[in-house]
Amino acid sequence: MHPLPATCLLLLVSLVPSAAGAATAATVVVQDPYIDLHSGPGRGYPVTQVVERGGSVELLRQRTDWIKVRTDRDREGWVNRSQLQRTLTPEGAEVRLAGPGPDARVEHRWEAGVGAGDFDGADTVTVTGSYALTESLFVRADVSQLLGEYSAGWLGTVGIGHIFMPQWRVSPFVSIGGGVVYVDPNATLVQTSDRTNSAAYAGAGLRGYLSDRFLLQAEYRQFVIFMDTNDNEVINEWTVGFTHFF
Repeated sequence: MHPLPATCLLLLVSLVPSAAGAATAATVVVQDPYIDLHSGPGRGYPVTQVVERGGSVELLRQRTDWIKVRTDRDREGWVNRSQLQRTLTPEGAEVRLAGPGPDARVEHRWEAGVGAGDFDGADTVTVTGSYALTESLFVRADVSQLLGEYSAGWLGTVGIGHIFMPQWRVSPFVSIGGGVVYVDPNATLVQTSDRTNSAAYAGAGLRGYLSDRFLLQAEYRQFVIFMDTNDNEVINEWTVGFTHFF
């Protein structure tokens, strides 16, 4: 077998738990001037130690772009995948590390995205952010600009959602929440004042992973706009957008 594919296979196997529940570990030799070991899988975690060029580390497991390693002094930490791209095996063979695998779909916590859609005939541009409370439950905040022919405005919402099959490449989800909608009519066309109203919504959609770091999300929401009178409005919204997770 060619040495490079063999090495790739070794590293892939080394980061996957074995059937017995333990994890085998591959050893690589650092080629960069040094690598930083963080206390957790993210740049926000403090650097606890440094391994210099020529030092060896064992690859234990992977979480998105972060790999947990163990040094020859039996100390563990998390290293960004970019710092391990030029590592070698003890025999001197080049290695390649796989990108985030299916586990990243349930292990990541933060998501940020942009999208576009329709809100009762008005075009929308949306910025969204969410945080996973569990593998299937998340909280989410959205801010949308409404661009209508006769009016413009803003919509801000906060809600909670449930992903039915978070480990699948494509999964349905549902969401509920509330927020505030501000509408500013075009004064040259409509002689009325702007208004701000509370709103509540229920939604459903699909989300699918396009790559190691991005997913495509489509969602339908039905809003109830609470008017000053008892005649509340029911408004439908469709959005499609791209999301980056980390």
